[in-house]
Amino acid sequence: MQHGNKVKDAGFGRSLLVRPRRLRMHPVLRDLVCETRISKKDLVQPIFVRTGNKSKSIQSMPGCFQLCLKDLKKELEKIEKNEINAIILFGIPDHKNEIGSIAWQKEGIVQKSIEFIKKEYPHILVIADLCFCEYTSHGHCGVLKKINKKMDVDNDATLLNLAKLSLSLAHAGADVIAPSGMMDGMVKTLRTALDEKDFSHIPILSYAVKYASGFYGPFANAAENKPKKGDRKTYQMDPANAKEALKEAMLDIEEGADILMVKPALAYLDVIFAVKQRFPQTPLAAYQVSGEFAMIKAAAQKGWIDENRLIHETLTSIKRAGADFIITYFAKDFKND
Repeated sequence: MQHGNKVKDAGFGRSLLVRPRRLRMHPVLRDLVCETRISKKDLVQPIFVRTGNKSKSIQSMPGCFQLCLKDLKKELEKIEKNEINAIILFGIPDHKNEIGSIAWQKEGIVQKSIEFIKKEYPHILVIADLCFCEYTSHGHCGVLKKINKKMDVDNDATLLNLAKLSLSLAHAGADVIAPSGMMDGMVKTLRTALDEKDFSHIPILSYAVKYASGFYGPFANAAENKPKKGDRKTYQMDPANAKEALKEAMLDIEEGADILMVKPALAYLDVIFAVKQRFPQTPLAAYQVSGEFAMIKAAAQKGWIDENRLIHETLTSIKRAGADFIITYFAKDFKND
């Protein structure tokens, strides 16, 4: 007789000491031994808000809209009905300029949306995205100047404007500030600005590891922020780099980030895992971005996949890799087991 998990061959009486399938035979038992659980409490719903009195559907993101302020209430009711308690806001203004200064105006669409939400739905956590790509006439994430004979984002000039934007959103009532422009020193700049104006209680969720990804295509349509010239590769990360992600995360922690983020998610599960392993004490978010959403939606509309099954499977994989919570356009459609 052989021991361990080796087979004792006795004809049809053949037996195995170790049979992993035993724990898969009953649905309740499968649930009892489940290693990774995901629920609505782990999810954040992105919302696009626009100026004017008419909402606009986003063709590349089925079921998503640029919402005018009067239609925002309906969306929040739907989110609340689906037990989602956290949102992240992106704004589409009615006009833009070279530096995106409308972003920090008191009457900006995001500021007005935050004020409305905190008045009518105070229990909803409002995360405010901080970037200028939606507000600049050129579509880049900050102030442009000529660098090495080419126009590129002026890092330090952009930091000054990010500080103005952070204070404007804090005054409006944002619960969390989330800088996404990948400017060097952005967390330190924002932490200093917020602390000096008595907003030391507001946490910073840093897009610490944001890749220059092809998965952002539908978002560019939704946010109307595609650069008129060039790309964002001089400030967003090279998709080939993983060790650099740890460097970016470490710098942001040192500068005062309360939460880190990896974006996108599915093509960077290894990065999510590595960041969480290196910095286990710091909460980690992951962003399942527009391209990830659109691919599943498109295949589901063709009848090629089971949409609900893929929503659950992909979100579980992101959680399993190490994300503490996930920003996803599927949040309101997610169904708990």
